[in-house]
Amino acid sequence: MMFDLDLIQRVYKQMPERIAKARELKGGPLTLSEKILYSHLSQGMPTEAYSGGEDYVDFAPDRIACQDATAQMALLQFMQAGKPKVAVPTTVHCDHLIQAKEGYEKDLPRAKDTNNEVYDFLASVSNKYGIGFWKPGAGIIHQVVLENYAFPGGMMIGTDSHTVNAGGLGMVAIGVGGADAVDVMAGMPWELKFPKLIGVKLTGNLNGWTAAKDVILKVAGVLTVKGGTGCIIEYFGEGAKNLSCTGKGSICNMGAEVGATTSTFGYDESMERYLRATGRAEVADAANEIKEHLTGDKEVYENPEKYFDQVIEINLDTLEPHLNGPFTPDKATPISEMKEEAKKNDWPVEVEWGLIGSCTNSSYEDISGAVSIAQQALDNNIKPKAEFGINPGSEQVRYTMERDGLIEVFEEVGAKVFANACGPCIGQWARYSDPKNAPKNSIVHSFNRNFAKRADGNPNTHAFVGSPDMVAAIAIAGRLDFNPLTDTLTNEDGEEIKLAPPTRYELPVKGFEVEDPGYEAPAKDGSNVTVDVAEDSERLQLLTPFEPWDGENIEGAKLLIKAYGKCTTDHISMAGPWLRYRGHLDNISNNCLIGAVNAFNKETNKVKNQITGEYGEVPDVQREYKAKDIPTVVVGDHNYGEGSSREHAAMEPRHLGVRAVLVKSFARIHETNLKKQGMLAVTFDNEADYDLIQEDDTFNFIDLKDFAPGKQLAVEIVHADGSKDTIKVNHTYNLSQINWFREGSALNMIKKQNKA
Repeated sequence: MMFDLDLIQRVYKQMPERIAKARELKGGPLTLSEKILYSHLSQGMPTEAYSGGEDYVDFAPDRIACQDATAQMALLQFMQAGKPKVAVPTTVHCDHLIQAKEGYEKDLPRAKDTNNEVYDFLASVSNKYGIGFWKPGAGIIHQVVLENYAFPGGMMIGTDSHTVNAGGLGMVAIGVGGADAVDVMAGMPWELKFPKLIGVKLTGNLNGWTAAKDVILKVAGVLTVKGGTGCIIEYFGEGAKNLSCTGKGSICNMGAEVGATTSTFGYDESMERYLRATGRAEVADAANEIKEHLTGDKEVYENPEKYFDQVIEINLDTLEPHLNGPFTPDKATPISEMKEEAKKNDWPVEVEWGLIGSCTNSSYEDISGAVSIAQQALDNNIKPKAEFGINPGSEQVRYTMERDGLIEVFEEVGAKVFANACGPCIGQWARYSDPKNAPKNSIVHSFNRNFAKRADGNPNTHAFVGSPDMVAAIAIAGRLDFNPLTDTLTNEDGEEIKLAPPTRYELPVKGFEVEDPGYEAPAKDGSNVTVDVAEDSERLQLLTPFEPWDGENIEGAKLLIKAYGKCTTDHISMAGPWLRYRGHLDNISNNCLIGAVNAFNKETNKVKNQITGEYGEVPDVQREYKAKDIPTVVVGDHNYGEGSSREHAAMEPRHLGVRAVLVKSFARIHETNLKKQGMLAVTFDNEADYDLIQEDDTFNFIDLKDFAPGKQLAVEIVHADGSKDTIKVNHTYNLSQINWFREGSALNMIKKQNKA
């Protein structure tokens, strides 16, 4: 299928002039990231040069993509905006609500039955408002976008943090909360702080067991989970050109794990090959006509230190395969060091599962490499010691795999081929009947995240991230410390066998093929389409606007929880079984902060109720505060809200009555989500003040009446013994964001402007 050709041609027509103007304003050459940013300003032609990490800028993205878990809340918000149709091409992809259990033949029909109400809602809203709808089973949002919508030089936003996957086709693609997407759907500009730039120079060629995935596993170890915050990572060099398009996508995908705004690569021959293979020759032809504008200027790449805020260099010739984890995606271990690391850290060495797929590594190329390892096991009579799970990225990938015999190989080694969906990657894996009390174990997967409980709900599962090839080899060996570069396996006949490096196919030799890709186009005129939400529904709930700020200081606010250490959006609003309530704000708020560790007792979901003096579950305690109209504050550590873009992590505390979140530092998307929902998001001016916070504290924001851009706020902390500490806190609100706070939310602002 061909989508957006007219749009792409319009973008390409305006790029040269806008890039030339930006180059003039900056007084020098441009990176690819700058070219795309300056050519997508909402005002049109650039009129000034922007400073990375300082200036807020309004952009006009080319399109929007939403997955079904986040689309529910985004579309419920859009329904309040009073618009007859989305202003920008938008799609909805049903990939998050399909549970992985028995295999796609049983799991997909069960998901359609279980989630029928939600799917009908999403389909009808899409039909009404001009949104393309990808049915359950069509594929994982980011793989489907790469195959159908991504194009070099474009800008898109998506209600999922791994929207950045489209950087593999040379886009600036950015994960956002649903409220950001609603702004653009409603025809408003999209605001972003102009990013800083990190350049990654790649030299050499991948060889042997090393895969594109190992590039980002290495980068994650260098930058850590917050090292890319506020930055675009731009990859360049001969090594970058030597990577496949889907390999580039995997690297960009996991850029979300270092906090990067997005990642991207310059247009090259591998992208052209992929565009043509996926039926978009016209896009490739159009890109070829302006290809000098679809990559960074030559001077930039020759002297990267002059044009990037940070430069990292990686030689692909010597890059070693990595496993990252457990419990954090930036703990990078070269495979040659895993034996020592596992012993030192007492990680379970026996591996129970190897999982291949997810939005990060579910392309034909990824799966073909893993199949080549599985085929060696069959050919050499090696019985896999761990179980296999496979999630193809799209129906096009799955159908082509089946045609080429790849699925048959996996099934012969005993693998479960799950639906074309996220499955275990986002907690939709029915592995245990009682995950909370499940045993300590290790798994390996080619996913992007490995936080505690992420895949299976078991806090004792040690998840390690690797390439599909490495996952296949380790699953066959059944041991975390197996190094296929040096070690051998004993087959059923007692023979020692050394696995050969994987054989990967960049693209299927016979081309892609699919019978039904799973796409439904919307009605040309959706004015007569009805969207029904039952009042007694457990899964869907029409939204009630949040109350505007009364203009007064927040006083007498109680501490709800002081979160200790890592507090991701998974800790604030868990996925897994809670995904069923993503369209019902009140019901899903019953998971609010239940995964956050209380700094005072090091337990989860157990906080002190300052009204009763007793301990209770976080949502229950907060609901009691709300019932008595008592404002509350959440306190957190560094990089608070890292991980998924899910805006529920901001909407739930807002809905339950939390007024402010005070932390050492925020992850980018979560900070924006809090602002969009009318929350006060502030950081300690002195990080050591985190230690001043006590369990029975009360907070007074004593000069909030003077809330203004660039102005610190003062917070008086009253302790149980009557003593007080007054601290300074910082914020990054500009004037328009302060207006969101005043009106109660960004959506309230949109509605007000529409009525004006």
